[in-house]
Amino acid sequence: MKIDDIDRRLLEELLADARLSLKELGGRVGLSSPSVSERLKRLEEGGVIRGFTLDVDPKALGYLFQAIVRVRPLPGTLHVVQKLLDDIPQIIECDKVTGDDCFYARLYVRSMEELDTLLDKVAEKAETHTAVVKAQTVQRRLPPVV
Repeated sequence: MKIDDIDRRLLEELLADARLSLKELGGRVGLSSPSVSERLKRLEEGGVIRGFTLDVDPKALGYLFQAIVRVRPLPGTLHVVQKLLDDIPQIIECDKVTGDDCFYARLYVRSMEELDTLLDKVAEKAETHTAVVKAQTVQRRLPPVV
């Protein structure tokens, strides 16, 4: 889908504040509310806007630690390990990657004991290497809207 300069400006405004009203968005990009609504609908239908989310602080829910786990399945266990990872609700995202490891999983836990318990679920089927996140210096963000 091709996007124009007005679409880019709409996306930039929504990235800065997704709670803007259609009227406010329109005022910022020089369109009426119905025109903004139609453009946003087109951007959604075209797959540019995939959804709208709620940003919740995991610490507010008691998750004190974030970890990144590199996972290397043992021979013949790739699909089993993928299913095991998918079934752990504390894993908030997992990427299948190239290289020595097959998966990079990001998860939140309430304690180091909980982390050990979760890692034990895959220990028989895969090697894991875990890093506990001390600080997130760059928050998840989109590449430039150009």
